[in-house]
Amino acid sequence: MIERLDAAATAHDAADVLSMFDWLGPAIDADARDERFARWGRSTAVDENVGAPVLSRSTFEALHDRAGLDTAWPVGNAGLLHVYGYLLSTTPTPYGLKRDRWLGDELARACGLAPDAFVPWIGERTLLDRVTEVAETLIAGVPVRRQRLGDVDAVVAVADRRPHPSALAYALDSPAQGRRLITMFPVADPTALLADLDASPPRLRWNAEG
Repeated sequence: MIERLDAAATAHDAADVLSMFDWLGPAIDADARDERFARWGRSTAVDENVGAPVLSRSTFEALHDRAGLDTAWPVGNAGLLHVYGYLLSTTPTPYGLKRDRWLGDELARACGLAPDAFVPWIGERTLLDRVTEVAETLIAGVPVRRQRLGDVDAVVAVADRRPHPSALAYALDSPAQGRRLITMFPVADPTALLADLDASPPRLRWNAEG
């Protein structure tokens, strides 16, 4: 399956990407039908660490077309990009490939789940359904930082499992739109990350767009 994800990431015709997997298109259809994308905010496909998009514009647009979501490259739906888009990304980052958070076991274990809890083709529930549930639980249960950014509150939650990797979830709260999830990923050193949050001026993080 990893080889097929690699092939999809470099496909010349992005429309073919959705037909390369028997679970990807139907998962996006189910998430759209159940309005899960509405529980996520906006994100850019341009990674803040590498300064470049982590997936092609054609793939970005093919995913959003399948989900029935309006978009303006490179800004799209955070759930669609950070879950399904990241699975199709082969862009190296300082923290490895974006898809490793779902295909590996670090994040799942950090969330107190089975090692394969976020493997997209396992189980009856879509990957976005599983991720949304866990991220919302973290934000509601273990928020550790809240920063005011204009009319938006940025909320960081960390399930601290040191000395093992911890799980971080990030969301934006606003009176107009309510809570919108942005991302979730494993963190090796939550103390250092939180210290950086405290030392830096408040700003949108982890590729979020207001």
